[in-house]
Amino acid sequence: MKIMNKIKYFAVVLATLVATTSCLDKLPASAIPADEAMQSFDDASQTVTGIYSMMKSSALWSGHITLLPDIQTDLVYAVDGYSNTYGQHWLWNIRSTNSEVEAVYASLYSIISNCNFYLERIDDIIAKQVDDNNITILEQYTGEVYTIRALCYSELIKFFCNAYDPATADTELGVVLRKGYSKEEPSVRATLKESYEFVVADLEMAENILDSQYDIYSSYYMTNAVAHALHARVALYMQDWDAAIQHASAVIDHENGMYSLSAANVLYTNEMTFFDYMWNNDLATETIWQVGFTPTSYGGALGQVFLNFTTDYTYYYPDYVPAQWALDLYGSGDMRLNSYFATLSTGYDHALTWPLLVKYYGNQSFISNYIYHVSMPKPFRLAEQYLIRAEAYCRKSTPDFSKATADMNTLRASRFSGGGGSISLSADNFITEIANERVRELFMEGHRLQDIKRWGKLYNNGNGFSRTPQLHTLTEGSSISIKADDPRLVWPIPQHELEAPGSQVLPNKSNN
Repeated sequence: MKIMNKIKYFAVVLATLVATTSCLDKLPASAIPADEAMQSFDDASQTVTGIYSMMKSSALWSGHITLLPDIQTDLVYAVDGYSNTYGQHWLWNIRSTNSEVEAVYASLYSIISNCNFYLERIDDIIAKQVDDNNITILEQYTGEVYTIRALCYSELIKFFCNAYDPATADTELGVVLRKGYSKEEPSVRATLKESYEFVVADLEMAENILDSQYDIYSSYYMTNAVAHALHARVALYMQDWDAAIQHASAVIDHENGMYSLSAANVLYTNEMTFFDYMWNNDLATETIWQVGFTPTSYGGALGQVFLNFTTDYTYYYPDYVPAQWALDLYGSGDMRLNSYFATLSTGYDHALTWPLLVKYYGNQSFISNYIYHVSMPKPFRLAEQYLIRAEAYCRKSTPDFSKATADMNTLRASRFSGGGGSISLSADNFITEIANERVRELFMEGHRLQDIKRWGKLYNNGNGFSRTPQLHTLTEGSSISIKADDPRLVWPIPQHELEAPGSQVLPNKSNN
């Protein structure tokens, strides 16, 4: 039986968070008694199914993790009359008691805890198996769980730690590394270097276990290609340019030719290009991994804050509209402009008409079931791998601008009418061109905050960004300027983590 054809059922997992309890501790409601521990093949399968179900949470990729980094920065503006959803991030009033910050932190550590539970017990279950097929499946599960744990830790590091500098990473604060489930571990933050090394070690385990023959596009599950895609991203963040190129290449130049860019300039149906189909139907050859939803089991609604036509089913009431400067980046012939945005009228008293973000308008099959604004999050797409490799080529000690230019133009040829849009990268323009292309391609996919933080003085002379008021946008927050060294680029550690009994967790500067 092919592993990717095995049947997996999603289960609904509800986590109750107690404000006075550390997210690092197993809550009574979620701790698993020893006599009910994972003991069989079916138990292991159910545990992995539960982990995937937890990943649907609106606190993660179908909500906070995807939206907050870009709302917090300069890609969108709050509309006058908005609902105040994500308002504290828009205003940069991000406190250690912020509910979204707490939810991201708690949800990621909850998944990590379940991964640790699985990894602690799986060897004993494999040892009991007499069916080789079961052993193969359990090994596949194990590779998936290592990838999931690495992903969760990489997200914690991205939000709650400073950017990685190889010269100082061994003295910078990382995250609390929970490596097991049963044994008590101190609540102490590892160094940033140790934190990233733990992620890389998990990814190396996953890459060794997961067989690339089972890689598949638009996968709902972790595959060898997903591990390499995450490894490429992490290596970029660590300024390990050679590793970033190596792992991005493993996906771009896949041995089975599994992945290809979904062309925005080639029709797939009479009404949609391949690129449009990816966003409207959540199926594409360039999607490496997406959070799997069904009409009866799904997570948050990514499009809600950008459209919200369900208030009266006549007009749109967006909380946020795209920044004019970002819209201006899409040049003539760039097909992403019409795929991502549509000029629509709002129902507010000021009747703002603006190019609204329709990228997350919603999965068409969900809409037919009266489920609106829900799209499957796509944390890993082939397009990002091209951008990662292009940047890594440019930032090597001996840059290869020719290869970087080729990667950029491969991506842009799939996005521009007539396959145009060619550019040329050099020492003088590469960071600006790559930064702009990342905005154009990855708009509202959750990368902007980390990009500004990790580029530092390399981008915009370290001046980060400045907002300029737009038509009918909220006055408060519309003129804010944030430099690349602003401590608020790093989210505060939740207050209840700092105050939990026995906690030795140190705060971030943004906690002050």
